[in-house]
Amino acid sequence: MILPFKQNTKTLTLGVEMEVQLIDPHSLRLAPKAQEILKVVTHKKLTKEMFKSTLELITGVCENVQEVSIDLKGTLQEVQSICTEMDLLLAGTGTHPMADYNNRLISPSPRYHELLDKNQWLIRRMAVYGLHIHLGMANGDECIRFNNFFLHFIPHLIGLSASSPFWSGRDTGLDACRPTTYESHPTSGLPIVVDDWEAFNHLYAQLLQTGSIESMKDIWWDIRPSPGYGTLEIRICDGPATMYELECIVAWVHMLAHWFSDHQELFISKYNTNPREWVIRENKWRGIRYGLQADLIDAVTLERMSMSEAIRNWLERLRPYAQKLEYQPYVEGIQTVLERGNSASRQRNIYASSRSTQDVVRHNVMEFQSGTPIW
Repeated sequence: MILPFKQNTKTLTLGVEMEVQLIDPHSLRLAPKAQEILKVVTHKKLTKEMFKSTLELITGVCENVQEVSIDLKGTLQEVQSICTEMDLLLAGTGTHPMADYNNRLISPSPRYHELLDKNQWLIRRMAVYGLHIHLGMANGDECIRFNNFFLHFIPHLIGLSASSPFWSGRDTGLDACRPTTYESHPTSGLPIVVDDWEAFNHLYAQLLQTGSIESMKDIWWDIRPSPGYGTLEIRICDGPATMYELECIVAWVHMLAHWFSDHQELFISKYNTNPREWVIRENKWRGIRYGLQADLIDAVTLERMSMSEAIRNWLERLRPYAQKLEYQPYVEGIQTVLERGNSASRQRNIYASSRSTQDVVRHNVMEFQSGTPIW
């Protein structure tokens, strides 16, 4: 059985899914009010998620980051207006700093309750918030090539988006604890590397045959094909704390995709289609633990380089694409985050001065409302 891959007339288009927190303004804890909001907003760009304290904003198919921004801000403006009427606040980080995941309420859905019954405690731990970026692909084989390329940039995406240093009121010591909530699930975490779409179909058939999954929806890899949309879906990012950072991260992904589209043979000849799995895994861990301060390993030479330096080197390489796509403001934004710190570092600075996770939540809410980081 060959899994059909939707054919797109245009490639390297963008689609974005952003998960946001609903917060009670008095207790500053998560508020299970998604259903009430969805009763008022019924369009398809706002949906429920597994937990009642989560909303997901979805864009249409966009040509560039500028369109993504306009699309998301339009939906967000409506959501924020409704939240004001309902006395609710919004935040966008990968975890709520003081939430107890045991108390999260599941949205009414047969699928969600089946997942809870099957996975038990593992599902309850997934009370986290992420950013998913879709890239339009021409066909399944191209999708697999891009998938294997982006494996090398998982730590960079973690470092730039890291916004989940706190878990259940405590500093985890990690810049991004959100990815660790998925690691123990057998169809989550790093993807199984294959060479082409035929090999992926063979793997998919085995997963179905053995009852490991029931559909593509049960594959929660950090990066995965999304054949129904004809896209590659990059799922590793923490929920960005601000729209400013979301735009920068999506631009980073889009520029890398355009570069790889023009340099596939060059890159594949250097790194081969199958990267050293242990290097990918080790670099991911370093991104989780140290964020932008991590030292990364080159998959060919095994030499080490700081993540910040690696990102700066790639930004220089991507300069023609920044000019072509008019992404210079986003490049400057990435450079500013490298210099001044990601959300994890900002949250820790707040906690260091007040020793209060409530103050961290207030800070996250203020940043999300302003749309820009508060250093």
